[in-house]
Amino acid sequence: MVRWDVSVDTASPAAGAVLLIGIPGSGKSTVASALAARFAAAAHIEVDGLQELIVSGGRWPSPEGDEEADRQIFLRARNACLLAGSFVAAGFLPVIDDVVVRRAHLDFYRTAFTGGPLHAVILAPGAAKAMERNLTRAKRLTTDWSPLDAVMREELADEEIWIDNAELTVDETVDAVLSATGLRGNRS
Repeated sequence: MVRWDVSVDTASPAAGAVLLIGIPGSGKSTVASALAARFAAAAHIEVDGLQELIVSGGRWPSPEGDEEADRQIFLRARNACLLAGSFVAAGFLPVIDDVVVRRAHLDFYRTAFTGGPLHAVILAPGAAKAMERNLTRAKRLTTDWSPLDAVMREELADEEIWIDNAELTVDETVDAVLSATGLRGNRS
């Protein structure tokens, strides 16, 4: 019989988590993966992937508004925080990426994540650049989410870490995230 050690590493828990937020096309998933790769022990939690776990009854957000989809936004955020807490306890730095543009949604993350400091970083390349990226990626979005940029800039204006990554490479954006959060990754 093979036995796996899945114990929690209490001697070296991670220093909280990073939450990369922005509108669709802002570079969250790409940057989150690259950021996690800069650490010896890190995990990328793509919140869209958590939504995709719902086999039936899943509702994606829509510009028209949908009460059930809104409920599921908070369900997946809660699950992301639970998963992140598990990774922190095992000594991994979780890097979460999600579309977060409203104050209530960000506050929910801050309340639900209990594994240390939550470093919220807003990637803000602007609506036009995000739309351009949406049209050229494999996971092409056909819905115009650009109005969310104005909502995000209004509701989250007082947040400390905003990175305009419109003209930055992925590595430059990761460097900016590390500098802004004070986290130390390994140069890959």
